[in-house]
Amino acid sequence: MEASQTPQTIRVMLVDDHNVVRSGLATFLRAYDDLELVGEASNGAEAVDLCHRSKPDVVLMDLMMPEMDGIAATRAILVDHPEIKVIAMTSFEEEELVQGVLAAGAISYLLKNVTSDELAAAIRSASMGKSTLSPEAAKVLVQATRPAEQPWLELTEREREVLGLVVQGQSNRQIADGMFISVATVKAHVSSILSKLQVSSRAEAIAYAIKHKLVTL
Repeated sequence: MEASQTPQTIRVMLVDDHNVVRSGLATFLRAYDDLELVGEASNGAEAVDLCHRSKPDVVLMDLMMPEMDGIAATRAILVDHPEIKVIAMTSFEEEELVQGVLAAGAISYLLKNVTSDELAAAIRSASMGKSTLSPEAAKVLVQATRPAEQPWLELTEREREVLGLVVQGQSNRQIADGMFISVATVKAHVSSILSKLQVSSRAEAIAYAIKHKLVTL
């Protein structure tokens, strides 16, 4: 029988401007036989330079750093070393950060509150070309891919007509007389319009209608 093969060691580099964070991650790496720490950098510029010498398989990349942030560093590293896998690690889940670093080429996006086993699994997955996204990052991406909401599309033909008259400055009584309907019906239409446009007053509805060109002035 052939001897079982030893799992290949994954070379990992840490990039974070906080010494305490890097120290904690270094301690975490030592707990796993298949993970090897090959370098540490305190900002993006150092990371780019260190990658040329350390040749890591996976980089754990902080995003908010001085001199060169994680997004710029990720892009620069992958230009010269497209084989390196970058895992973005941050305390933030802003849409710009998530989309920015993934567009730069990062394979995964994790928040720093992940457990040791989750991080180890993400590193192993990254080394095999598989992405790992925190639930928060996945939610941001899903929301970003949805078409922008267009509340005015929910307005009925009658509501659009009422909105046009509201924009002209007509009162409920004037609208009722002009459309040959009751004031109560006009009030119901206006209430529905405010709800659908997600505004709280006639003034906001007018501003919204003008901004989105829902009526002809």
